Amino acid sequence: MTTQSLSPGELRERLAGPARPRLIDVRTPAEFREVHVDGAVNRPLDRLDPKGLLAEFGPDQELVFICKAGSRGATACGKLAAAGAGRVLNVEGGTEACAAAGLPVTRGKQCMSLERQVRIAAGTLVVLGVVLGVLVHPWLLGLSALVGAGLVLAGVTNTCGMGMLLAKMPWNQAGSCSA
Repeated sequence: MTTQSLSPGELRERLAGPARPRLIDVRTPAEFREVHVDGAVNRPLDRLDPKGLLAEFGPDQELVFICKAGSRGATACGKLAAAGAGRVLNVEGGTEACAAAGLPVTRGKQCMSLERQVRIAAGTLVVLGVVLGVLVHPWLLGLSALVGAGLVLAGVTNTCGMGMLLAKMPWNQAGSCSA
């Protein structure tokens, strides 16, 4: 069982070869609809079912995961490797790097990225905590401290709880999109 990464150029070679891997995009449906590498199937990370994927594609099928920049793809690789997948790979740099490298992509409706949504939500909560702490009660400054601690934890663990929560919001699902 091997988990490794491959460059967009290596992905191009594998997709053109006789034993094509399955390319699985683990971003939200809205992100996938905005732009995705041709041939990718969308299986959002927050709903990823490793056992179901293994049943769908087989335990010996090479599975290549892709996201926006690489971290969600790496998380998906870990989940599938733990479930017994034979070979899982993560695309270095994600969809952005593939588009920049000239791989064929499908572009659709523009959406606000999950990363941008997190920055807006975190900033709003910090400002709200400061305003409420000054105007209502000093203990409400704790809201800003909690958001700051959450951002530090997200940076250290490379996992964002707020991002995972926002990924489940209706505007990030198929059929809708906020611009």
